[in-house]
Amino acid sequence: MMQQYMKELEQEPFDAEEFVERLAWRTIAETKTEGDDDFNPTLLHESFVQALKDLTLLQERQQKKCEKLEAAVREDEAMFFQEIYNLLEQNKQTIDTFQELDGKINHVATKVLHLGDQLDNVNGPRARVVDAQRLLIHLSEFLSTSPLSSSIFTDPYRIDEAADIIQKLYLISQDLPSPKFESVKRKIERKYCDIEKALIEEFANAITNEDLKRMKEIAAVLSQFKGYSQCIDAYIDQSQAGCLLSKDVFGHLLPLCKYNYELIEKVFSNPEQVMAKFVLNIYQLKIAEYIDQMLNSKLGSYSYLQTLYELYSKTNQLSNDLSMFNLGNDKNYLNKLTTNIFQKYINDYISIEIKCLKDRCSANLHKYYESKNHQKKHIQSGGFQDLRRDLQAVIGTRANINIAQIENYGGETFLSEELAIMILQDTKHAFERCLLLSKPEERATNATLILDKLINGLLIEHVDYAVELGLQAVPVVEGGRRARPSCISSRWYTKATTSRTWWRSSSWIWWCRLSNTPKYNDCVQKKKFVLEDIERKINTGLDRSLNAITTWVKLYLQSEQKKSDFKPETDDFDTVASPACKMVSQYVSGIIREIKAKLDGNNVTAVLQELGIRLHRVVYDHMLQFQYNTAGAMVAICDLNEYRSCTKPLGPLVCELFETLHALCNLLLVKTENLQQVCSEDSLVNLDRSVLHNFIQLRSDFKAQKQTILKV
Repeated sequence: MMQQYMKELEQEPFDAEEFVERLAWRTIAETKTEGDDDFNPTLLHESFVQALKDLTLLQERQQKKCEKLEAAVREDEAMFFQEIYNLLEQNKQTIDTFQELDGKINHVATKVLHLGDQLDNVNGPRARVVDAQRLLIHLSEFLSTSPLSSSIFTDPYRIDEAADIIQKLYLISQDLPSPKFESVKRKIERKYCDIEKALIEEFANAITNEDLKRMKEIAAVLSQFKGYSQCIDAYIDQSQAGCLLSKDVFGHLLPLCKYNYELIEKVFSNPEQVMAKFVLNIYQLKIAEYIDQMLNSKLGSYSYLQTLYELYSKTNQLSNDLSMFNLGNDKNYLNKLTTNIFQKYINDYISIEIKCLKDRCSANLHKYYESKNHQKKHIQSGGFQDLRRDLQAVIGTRANINIAQIENYGGETFLSEELAIMILQDTKHAFERCLLLSKPEERATNATLILDKLINGLLIEHVDYAVELGLQAVPVVEGGRRARPSCISSRWYTKATTSRTWWRSSSWIWWCRLSNTPKYNDCVQKKKFVLEDIERKINTGLDRSLNAITTWVKLYLQSEQKKSDFKPETDDFDTVASPACKMVSQYVSGIIREIKAKLDGNNVTAVLQELGIRLHRVVYDHMLQFQYNTAGAMVAICDLNEYRSCTKPLGPLVCELFETLHALCNLLLVKTENLQQVCSEDSLVNLDRSVLHNFIQLRSDFKAQKQTILKV
């Protein structure tokens, strides 16, 4: 049982309540006989008492075991403390010994240094005397008239020693008085030049053989000679040979510079100056030659500008990549080199850019109009032309003749999104070139010139011209019912607003680039003026189109609506809409479908609502021209139901107007004694009394019951 308790007590996590529950259930299960359902608390109590005794005994055993373990741990702890104390004592003795040894070493080193100084003091003058003696011996050779016989000058393998001697002799010869030692000085100078030349040739051979060790040795020797720069030039010329033969010149130059920068650091004692000269040679000779070759070939203006932009971009990118190298203290060194190369091309850049942009825009416009078989014409617009058009319309309507020669060009809008995209793309590229190639102080002015060409080419020469043609093509309603105008103007309206939207969405880059310059306000005003003028003309075209539609409806109803429609002589008639009303309803429904198909966004809602308001005015004025008996009032209400049905898509305001008109028509039908009640209904109560009286006067019984009706 003790083993069972140990297993349960060592479980993780231990739950005392669960332990007691298991003990109780186990006791009940062991003491319970088959078929006996009675609970025996005495046995359970005895089981708990025995379990307490067992657990107490188990606790005592575990306590003794813990005490033994704690005693063993204390013994181990004391032993380890003693070992650590012994180690600390040993370490202290070691430190004392080390300090003693370090003091002895310093003492010996001091004596050695003192001895070295004494030896230097003795050996230095002796070495200088030896060097002076050697120089005097070699100088005596140059003083004699016989050729040089010393092996140091005749053995090519001892050229480094000869270079050291001749360099010192050359410096000494500069202090010799003339003309007594003139011949000696010339002789030393000739030998100086010969050795210098030989060293440079050997350096070139070492470059070819990629012998870095020998290159470094010769460069160190030549650094004391006047021709050291020739050594650097030889290295640069040989390492840059053929660098323009690669197809990707700029892609080849960066690896070339990286490779040679590592060699220069290993070979030369002044790598910054050498690398700066290496890069200078690349820019002023190699890149300048390549750029002249590319730009001086026979290129058109557009290809020339593209090539110039590409070359300038690649040169700038190369400068950014080369900035990782140490080229001296001038941080603008690479930018200055780039500017010097492109200066002559940048000076007249903007004049070429503007001319190219203008020519390409004109060519694209000409090509587009030529594809439409259209000869661009000069259009006069303004107050006089509008007045002339209106007079022709009035005269033509009254005389029933066509004196306004209107050409609709077969429904062609003369607006092209593809053409607009081409013009915008050309301008975008021109502006990108402007940002890169213009001088900082001229950038805003040049960008403004480009923007002027865009406004003129896209908005004025194309969009505004197409809008003007669209205005001229808006139909003028003539006399007679055959002149049924369609909503043809909505086609150029849709494309004009699309081009305007394209302009606004694509020109943000110009505005954000110019926003912090003095030219910004001028550009904004110019853009605003042109766009507002186009919008004004678009609105004029829409107004004319809607006017043509409503005028046709008005004239058609005047010519086709008969008085007998609203004042039939018999009651034998069909209570349906009149033929004129049905024709107008069909026509208006077609116009609504056309507007929805060709317009989008808020334009649809605005145009439809304006059309509905004008149609309501026409129908309202038309109904005031007739008198109505009871049967005719029924026909009028049927007409109003037809108008309400076809104008329902025109918006809630229009629906409300026709609902009110329908309510007014009820005044033509109700009995005289009910007029007061009808006029007090919600749909009519807010109307002016004169409007109600105008409709009431249209009743055929108005004269007979005038006194009664006027009391309403």
